[in-house]
Amino acid sequence: MYNDKTMVCKDCGQEFTFTASEQEFYAEKGFTNEPQRCKSCRIARKGNTNSRGGNGGTRQMFDAVCAGCGKPCKVPFEPRSDRPVYCSDCFKR
Repeated sequence: MYNDKTMVCKDCGQEFTFTASEQEFYAEKGFTNEPQRCKSCRIARKGNTNSRGGNGGTRQMFDAVCAGCGKPCKVPFEPRSDRPVYCSDCFKR
């Protein structure tokens, strides 16, 4: 039913094979888009990016003041005035 397809990775430009079994898996899961990256680029991308932001591995950090010790710190979310923010040391406690 499915045949192997030769694809070109949009990150590294190398050819890779989208196998018949991978196509079947995609169909079973209801995925409508074919992969655009080879396996090694997909692995590298998963390891280097914030999946919600997709911003190339750089996460926006916000300045805050720790509610525990009062030191300035950076956090990966925008602090709100109705919730305390803790530095990594105080958060561990």
